[in-house]
Amino acid sequence: MALHDQADIHPSAIVEQGASVAAGCRIGPFCTVGADVHLHENVELKSHVVVSGDTEIGEDTIIFPFAVIGEIPQDLKFRGEKSRLMIGKRNRIREGATLNLGTEGGGGITRVGDDCLFMTGAHVGHDATVGNHVVMANQSALGGHCIIDDDVIIGGLSGIHQHVRVGRGAIIGAVTMVTNDVIPFGLVQGPRGQLDGLNLIGLKRRGVARSDITAMRAAYQALAQGEGAFQERAGRLAKETDSAYVREIVDFILAATDRSFLTPN
Repeated sequence: MALHDQADIHPSAIVEQGASVAAGCRIGPFCTVGADVHLHENVELKSHVVVSGDTEIGEDTIIFPFAVIGEIPQDLKFRGEKSRLMIGKRNRIREGATLNLGTEGGGGITRVGDDCLFMTGAHVGHDATVGNHVVMANQSALGGHCIIDDDVIIGGLSGIHQHVRVGRGAIIGAVTMVTNDVIPFGLVQGPRGQLDGLNLIGLKRRGVARSDITAMRAAYQALAQGEGAFQERAGRLAKETDSAYVREIVDFILAATDRSFLTPN
C-alpha cells in the first residue's frame, strides 16, 4: 500500500492493501478503495464512494456519494479478465454515477478525459472512450464501446447505443435514444434521435468565426440535399471545402465505423 502521509483518510473508510493514494487526497466516510486503485494528487471521494478494479483517477477529480467506479462490466461475455478504467484530471462525478472497466473483446480499457461532468446517475459502459469537457446530464447512459469526442453534451435521460460515435461539439437533447453516429457539431433531438441541424449555440459560445459557421451550414445543406448516398456527398465536400470545421465533419463521416449515421432531415 502506498498511502501518502498528506492524504486525509476517514477512519471509517476501507483502503485495501496495494492501493496508491497520493498527496492531498481526501477519502471520506464509508468509502471503499480497492487494491489496484491509483488515486492521483488531490482526488476527493466525498463519502460512500466505491472505487474498485484496476482504476486510475487523475488529479483534482471529485467523486460524490454513492458513485461506483471501476466495477466489472455489464457484459455477460466478461469472464474476469484483466481490464482497466482510466479517468483523467479535474472531473466531477456526481451522486450514483457508474463507470465500468473494459473487456478483453473491446480492448480492455475504458477511458475518460479531463474536465468532464457526469451528473447524478450517469453511466459509462465498458470500453467506452470519452473525451475532454464532456457533460453527461442526469441518468444519461453510454453503451459499451461508444466513442464520445471532446465538448459533447448529452441531455438527461438519454441513451447512446453501443458502438456509436458522437463527434466533437455535438449536443444530444434530453430523453433521446441515439442509435447511429452523430456528426461533429450536430444537434440531435427527439425520442428516437434525429439529426436536426447544427449546434449553433455551442459554436457561437466557443467563438467560432462567422465565416466558419456559414461554411458549416452550407455543408450541412449539401449533406442533406445533395445527390447520391450520404458518404458520397461527404466525399464531394472533401474535394471542395477549405474550412477546417467542414473538413472535420467530412473526415468523421468517411472514417471507419461499426454503425450507420444519423442523417439530416
